[in-house]
Formats: sequence, structure tokens, C-alpha cells
Amino acid sequence: MPDALLVPETPDNDAQPFTRREIAQQPVTLRETQALLSANKAAIEAFVGPLLARPDLRVILTGAGTSAFIGECLAPWLSRELGRTVEAIATTDIVSGPTLHLRREAPTLLVSFGRSGSSPESIAAADLVDAHVDEAFHLVITCNAEGALGQRSGENIHVVVLPEATHDRGFAMTSSFSAMMLAALSILGGIDRLVPRIEAIAAAVQGVISSVEPLIADLAGRGFKRVVYLGSGPFKGLAREAALKLMELSDGALVTAFDTALGFRHGPKTIINAETLAVVFVSNDPLTRLYDLDIAQELRSDGRSGAVVVISAQPRDNAQVVIADMAGAVDADLLFPFIVPAQLFGLHVSLALGLAPDRPNASGTVNRVVQGVRIHAPGA
Repeated sequence: MPDALLVPETPDNDAQPFTRREIAQQPVTLRETQALLSANKAAIEAFVGPLLARPDLRVILTGAGTSAFIGECLAPWLSRELGRTVEAIATTDIVSGPTLHLRREAPTLLVSFGRSGSSPESIAAADLVDAHVDEAFHLVITCNAEGALGQRSGENIHVVVLPEATHDRGFAMTSSFSAMMLAALSILGGIDRLVPRIEAIAAAVQGVISSVEPLIADLAGRGFKRVVYLGSGPFKGLAREAALKLMELSDGALVTAFDTALGFRHGPKTIINAETLAVVFVSNDPLTRLYDLDIAQELRSDGRSGAVVVISAQPRDNAQVVIADMAGAVDADLLFPFIVPAQLFGLHVSLALGLAPDRPNASGTVNRVVQGVRIHAPGA
């Protein structure tokens, strides 16, 4: 690995003391998150259980930016697991058009994700749900007990504050993303059901962190100008998060895109040229994976891209990144190890560009907690 891309461990390194450590701590924070949920299982299930037992309950997963993409990853999976429609609707969409997204007669559980829990849209979205829905309930999953979401209370509200270490101090959300996603998967999918899977998930994340860096460092040094992430089902949302992570940490220097394996051919494939890196997340679902492998093979056969990287849990897939011991895992569990290469790639590209990953946007026009948002009253 080139010395210029090594990340010093010293805490007084001003360039990136937090981002690297927050990526690396995910095996620990995932285990701690599940332990916290298990310890508070009775209270959590006393709130959520009766709601999920209602056939008329509408479930909305919400947040802004990376927090919204948690919902996009989990909504299709949870819809199947719960036998009901689970929707991912960003707070930014709810706030700008509440009458398009909220139904007064539909009892609604709003699951709010927030690293800081203080984004203006997060607070406004919760208030709008209360105002526009006759029976509104709130499950708050946050990394910050002191944030506005973390401070909410009431009979229709349950707040889950994750371990303090998940409150990422770096600009880009990494361990906060994976911890909040795990919390929602566990709470809505069954805390006891996730307990026997958490060790395999955490071990897989650690395995990627320990093994993938030489590949990532090489890719970051190749000077790609465009990067596209492709994924199907739950991995469409993950592809969107991966694209955002690179955009954030490169301060917009690289053009990033995301799509599904099948959707990519319908126009977006024009992004491919000799300066494009294409990354394909391969599903473990027997049908879905065939489409993922088809697009990976097509991109390789076309010979137009700068590189094609396949991330898979199946050793037979000719993948550059193979997630060890997860060949039999469900796709929801693969979300956690699959995102690590994208997080590390963003970090290494940031360093290669001479940026400070903890604050890559030196102009200050983009902030860790969003600023400049004016909340307008509906009908004003």
C-alpha cells in the first residue's frame, strides 16, 4: 500500500482522526447496538409489538441524506418480512410536500433516523405527521441523546439512543449509518431473531476491514473521474449511500451515480468510459444474483470501463471482494459488510486528493449537521 495512503493511528493527526476510526469501530458498535437492544427488549417490544399487530398500520422509515438511505435499504426487506408495505420516505420529501405523503385516516408509525437528531427537517417531519395523521406514533432511533429527536417524549413516542460511539464526529456518516440500520432491522424484524446473526455480521465486517485495504488503496490511486455503484433490492439503497459517501469525502471531485442492475442499461450506462469505476453488489437471492452477475459480466465484456469491482458473498462469483462465511446469509445481513469497501474507498480518495476526510468541504457550504434550512408552514 502506498505510504501516502496510509492512515496514521495517532489521535493528533489533524487530517482525519475520526473518520478512519469510525469505519474501523463498526464490528464493536454493531455488537454494542444489538446488546443495547437486547437489554431494553421489554420496553421496545411493549411499544412496537402492539403497533405491528395492527393490520391497518402504515410504517414509514424516514431521515435525510444517509439517514434516509437506511430506509431505502430496509424498506423492501422489511415489507416482505412483516407482510405489510414498509415505505421509505425522506424527511425532506415529507416537509416539502406533506399532503403528498401523509394520510390522515391511516394510523402511522414514523421511524425516524438521526445521527445528531437535530436536523431541521427531522423535527419538522415528526411535527407534520402529528398534525396530518389522526393516529401517529414515533419510533426514534438516534445516536445523540441530547439532540432534538432524542429529547422527544410522550405516550406515542419511543426513543432508542444508540451507544455514544455511534455518534460519528467525522463529516460523513459511517458507524452511525450501520448502527441505526442494525437497530431498525432488529427492532422491526425481531430482536431475538437477530441475536444469533449479530456475531456473523460483525465478524464479516471485521474481515472486510482487515483484508480489503490493499485493493482500495490501489483503486484510489488510479485517478478515476466517475464511479457508479449498482445493486438490486436492498442494495439499491446501499448503492445510493455508497455514491453519496464518495461524493461527500471527495468534496464533489468525482462524479458518482447509482442504479439497479437492470435499470442501469436504460440510459444511465452512458456514464461508463475509461475513467469510470463500476462497483456491483451481488445479492444472495438466487434469482436476483443472476441479474447482478449479468451486468457485471456485460461491463467486463464491453471493455469500456476503467475497472469493474464485484462485491459478493459467494466465492464462485469471480469477485474482487468476497465476504467470508456469509454465503448463506440473507441480503439484509450483507448490507453491513458490503458498505465497508465503499466507506474505505471514499476515505482513501479523500486522502489522495489532499483533503481532510473529517471536513472535506473546506468552503463550509456543506456541514455535518445541515444548516440554512427554513421550515415553512403548510399553506403559508
